[in-house]
Amino acid sequence: MTITMQSTPGSSGYLDLYPERKMSFFKNPYILGLAAVAGIGGLLFGYDTGVISGALLYIKDDFEEVRNSSILQETIVSMAIAGAIVGAAVGGWINDAYGRKKATLLADVIFALGAILMAAAPDPYVLILGRLLVGLGVGIASVTAPVYIAEASPSEIRGSLVSTNVLMITGGQFLSYLVNLAFTEVPGTWRWMLGVSGVPAVTQFVLTLFLPESPRWLFIKNRKNEAVDVLSNIYDLARLEDEVDFLTAQSEQERQKRSNIKFWDVFKSKEIRLAFLVGGGLLAFQQFTGINTVMYYSPTIVQMAGFHANQLALLLSLIVAGMNAAGTVLGIYLIDHAGRKKLALSSLGGVIASLIILAFAFYMQSSTSNELYGWLAVVGLALYIGFFSPGMGPVPWTLSSEIYPEEYRGICGGMSATVCWVSNLIVSESFLSIADGIGIASTFLIIGVIAVVAFVFVLVYVPETKGLTFDEVEVIWRERAWGKNPNTQNLLEQGSHS
Repeated sequence: MTITMQSTPGSSGYLDLYPERKMSFFKNPYILGLAAVAGIGGLLFGYDTGVISGALLYIKDDFEEVRNSSILQETIVSMAIAGAIVGAAVGGWINDAYGRKKATLLADVIFALGAILMAAAPDPYVLILGRLLVGLGVGIASVTAPVYIAEASPSEIRGSLVSTNVLMITGGQFLSYLVNLAFTEVPGTWRWMLGVSGVPAVTQFVLTLFLPESPRWLFIKNRKNEAVDVLSNIYDLARLEDEVDFLTAQSEQERQKRSNIKFWDVFKSKEIRLAFLVGGGLLAFQQFTGINTVMYYSPTIVQMAGFHANQLALLLSLIVAGMNAAGTVLGIYLIDHAGRKKLALSSLGGVIASLIILAFAFYMQSSTSNELYGWLAVVGLALYIGFFSPGMGPVPWTLSSEIYPEEYRGICGGMSATVCWVSNLIVSESFLSIADGIGIASTFLIIGVIAVVAFVFVLVYVPETKGLTFDEVEVIWRERAWGKNPNTQNLLEQGSHS
């Protein structure tokens, strides 16, 4: 089917022709509900990221062998990431074969089992096994939630809705610090901190039983009637007819493509290679520019800055986590207004400046006992989060959910998430060791250099996809791979200036 600006439902041309059919973020409570329930997967991701940083302070108090071993501490943190790598790698296949809904239910069951195991762990090694299970659940959820939300979303608000998943991640991190503070005086501190994480998993499991499957996945599986039922709750009648006609026309062709897709086809197709370079590259840079280092180890970093009491370190980290969540709310607004590319570039510019401040503060703090530099480090952390969270927080996940053609979306989404978790593992497993070896000031300088490289990467390789339908984005990759034509140039301009 030939894709034109006016024939594709949800495209800029279509919405110019029928402005009354344009959707706004708060117009339809049904789609908001879908995004919120699916986003609980992000909450699991965020809660686990944040809770381990505070729990580790008390795990060290209970287990002497953990207290005396940086390697064991890093393993407790990073074993969840190792599990997430496996979960993300198989998550794309599970999504394609069994659907987004069943993938979500499986992730919840695995996560809840891991939470129980962590809470009851008699030694560090059972705790590590529980962390592995939790990671498997998080990995599957990290692939499933953005794709499910993107496929159910109208194109004009897709960025904002997918970003609600990132808001749930940052909200989960904030919640984890509240829980950490609440349990500091309770017997069994860290066991409660880790065990409570099973509650949102069970909650999502129950709610997901009442959710529909992704309408695009249903079309691919030739379950048109079910897909139409879902779409009828999202669109008004006039646009519904256009959406159904378009998806029906596309579905047979996409089913044929999907039946022939293999893992190595991603690298054989030039346009898919380009898309994967952007999707995987952005998620790698998201990790290597330090975000989860800050979230995993923020209480430890605060202690390094000179604030040694566990509760004070957790309280200051709570403020950092609060800024992260607040910044993501701003990102939800900006991503469909300013656009993905501008938002990422602005974000990285601020991140680079913040990392320079952090490096200076820790360098000065190491050579003098002046408390001023400890506070400057905390300010640097807050600024870092303030710049990172609206841009490099939501943009990589949003782009990864929308840049791949339908037949590649599951497998490439899984591969991109795997890149994210491998990068996350490298950073979390090495951060404390590198900081011990060369000093935390030099470590932040290295992260700053990586952020500069990320800035150049976004500038050169990342297209603007704001307001474009999945099919228009597909045309962009095809023309980037094989040459431009006037129609594609129009799409790029619409994405950049609409």
